[in-house]
Amino acid sequence: MDDLTLDEALEDLSAAEEFLEYFGIDYDARTVQVNRLHILQRFHNYIGQAGDLPADEAPRRAVYARLLQQAYEDFVKSDALTEKVFKVFHMHEPQTTFVPLAEITLNKAGAPVAPAPAAGGCGCGSSGGGSCSSSMG
Repeated sequence: MDDLTLDEALEDLSAAEEFLEYFGIDYDARTVQVNRLHILQRFHNYIGQAGDLPADEAPRRAVYARLLQQAYEDFVKSDALTEKVFKVFHMHEPQTTFVPLAEITLNKAGAPVAPAPAAGGCGCGSSGGGSCSSSMG
């Protein structure tokens, strides 16, 4: 990779270990194994927040190395759950839906009937983690 430009080398790199080795950053393999996607996403986020990067390759390479080192260190000092890099970590607990009493009707046998489930729902009330008890699914 020594004969490639910085941009060409970055296009060829895919694994977190490859990025760390390319920029000459010492790393603990276990830390990277557990957090590889988080490190790369954080690196990407840091690049996006860096603003205008130097046009010249050598100073830009130094900025990238510093940002990757920072992204890696985030997960040496912390963990993925605390750092919350991906959107899934920012999502709230499953939402509950309010059904007004006026929307609940009785079937012929006199049992309450809830409104039809939303698209994609089965109506059993399961949040997806357990088995479905609905006759619909």
